[in-house]
Amino acid sequence: MTRKELSEILGEKPLFTASKCAEFMDMVFEIMAETLERGEKIKISGFGNFVVREKAARKGRNPQTGEKIEIAGRRVVKFKPNAVLRKTLNRETQ
Repeated sequence: MTRKELSEILGEKPLFTASKCAEFMDMVFEIMAETLERGEKIKISGFGNFVVREKAARKGRNPQTGEKIEIAGRRVVKFKPNAVLRKTLNRETQ
């Protein structure tokens, strides 16, 4: 699902216009990005957690040439669904 599709679904609800939904979605994602950039955790009740993790530098190789290279450390976002979401996702398989 894309951001546009999500805002269109919200726009189908009688309380919101399509433009307000798009504006709202932009604000929510901007706030989330800024929060993660600061290294803070985002916890959404009934959904899950977004956490920034530090990945250490490591050695790798270029698959085309076989040349050894140093891969720089970086920050990545990890999402961990909570029990409610996991249960919802696995409801059909039980």
